[in-house]
Amino acid sequence: YIIVEIDEKEAHLSRDQLVQILRAENILARRYFYPGCHQMEPYRSYFPHAGMMLPVTERLLQRVISLPTGTAVHPEDIQTVTQFIRFVIHHARDIKQSMLLKMREETQMVLL
Repeated sequence: YIIVEIDEKEAHLSRDQLVQILRAENILARRYFYPGCHQMEPYRSYFPHAGMMLPVTERLLQRVISLPTGTAVHPEDIQTVTQFIRFVIHHARDIKQSMLLKMREETQMVLL
């Protein structure tokens, strides 16, 4: 696995926003360790407040991404993905603003 931790304060994008952007570019990133085991049955029923006792786990659940890996991923692909992630992080504030505007427009269209 290739796991990346996204600190939203540093990156100016959340993990979910970055995953959304990567997927829009056909980069098959996904949330990693999501949901946490403590949020799945039978643990959720036995320990409904487990998340309160697992603050580090809860923080990581919101921050980690699994990037594509395996024999189908070539060195050129790795370079492309890492360069794209660098670009997104470098332009994160503008990209995030564009995403918010697009979401507002889509919401307004649905309401009409």
